[in-house]
Order: sequence, then C-alpha cells, then structure tokens
Amino acid sequence: MLKVEDIHVYYGDSHVLQGVSLEVKSKEIVCLLGRNGAGKSTTMLGIVGVNPPRFGKVFLNGIDITKAAVYRKIRDGLAFVPEDRRIFAGLTVQENLEVAVLPPREGKRQWTIDRIYENFPLLIALKNRKGGNLSGGEQQMLAIARALVGNPLMLLLDEPCEGLAPVIVEELGKVIIGLKSEMPVLLAEQNAHFALSVSDRGYVIDKGVIRYEGTADDLLTNTEIQSRYLSV
Repeated sequence: MLKVEDIHVYYGDSHVLQGVSLEVKSKEIVCLLGRNGAGKSTTMLGIVGVNPPRFGKVFLNGIDITKAAVYRKIRDGLAFVPEDRRIFAGLTVQENLEVAVLPPREGKRQWTIDRIYENFPLLIALKNRKGGNLSGGEQQMLAIARALVGNPLMLLLDEPCEGLAPVIVEELGKVIIGLKSEMPVLLAEQNAHFALSVSDRGYVIDKGVIRYEGTADDLLTNTEIQSRYLSV
C-alpha cells in the first residue's frame, strides 16, 4: 500500500532524514516510534509532501507520488492528521466534516457523515459546537473523522496522543484498531506503549535514521531498544 524508499528530507541546509525506508501493507497498522526530535513528524511531512524529500521515493499502491502536490496526494487517497490537528476553529463540527467530503472509492464502503456519527458518537452532541471550543480529545476525534470523510485509502496519524487524558487515549486506541479492516494506518507516536498496543509492526527512528524494525511484540520485549530509543 505505502512504500517509502530511502527518503532524505532537509530543513534548509540541515539534513534531518538520512535515508528513511519503511512499508505499510494493506490492513496493517504500523507505528513509527522515537523520542522527541527523532524525525517522526519530519517523516510524515516528507511522505505527505508538506516538506518533500530531496532524494528518495514514496509510492502509494505502486504509484510514485513523491513529487505530487499535497492536495493531489489527498485526492489520491492519502489522508493525514497532523500533530496540531488543524481543524477549522471557526466552523462547527458538522461544517468541519462537510468541507472535507470527497467521493467514495471504488469497491470501498463510503464514509458518509452519518456513518461518522455512528462511529464517533462523542461528536453527535457536539455537531453544532465550534471547533475552537472543543477539548483536545474532542478536536483529535474530529480531526480523524474529518480525514475519514475524504474516503481515503490510507491514514497517517502524527502524534495523536499528545496532550490527551488517559481515558481519551484509550478511546482513541479503539478507534484506530477499528479502522484496521478498512484501511492501513501509519502512526507516528512518542507514546510507545500506546502505539505498540494498537500496531502490528513498528519502526524505531533516531536522529533521522531507522535504527530498528520488528513486530509489536519484538519491540515491547526488547529491553535494549526500550532503554536506548523509547519511553515505554
């Protein structure tokens, strides 16, 4: 589904990602782990094209999307929920969903707004509330819901747990696991315990380089990886 081959991403002259490669297959949840500043968000921004790679390739369903504009990648099925959520603060929950609707994908069950409310019942009572008046957890749920009404083929989540209460994190985990049968998910997260609890496989990044990859069980039981690169 998604294949990232040896991407190098820069901020000005600073060489931040130094040859990152990873893969996410159909109906798979994969996490990208690492401490703050390790390169997780830069990887996501490189894939989406907000800060495109200078070198390397990104493929979606076998198609090279490396140089495609961000809006084109979204229309082609790559949904992205950024770390800061980027909901429209002046629009209601309902309006945030309405502006993001895209046509259904062939052979895929459509994510209508009604279906969103079925899967995110928390949002029903909030549908007329402005996005800027939502709590952090409510905003995160809305951000994911807004991505889904675009009927994506794949979902990228950048630090979804940041700043959320444990009870909301638990609810978020249920939502992410529930999406597995619908689409693959790439999850960049500093909260390694949460990420590994919902993922099939994981990659560990440090200083812009993938240091380790393995199953979720491998990463949970590898004490050396935990102590050197993770905060489990």
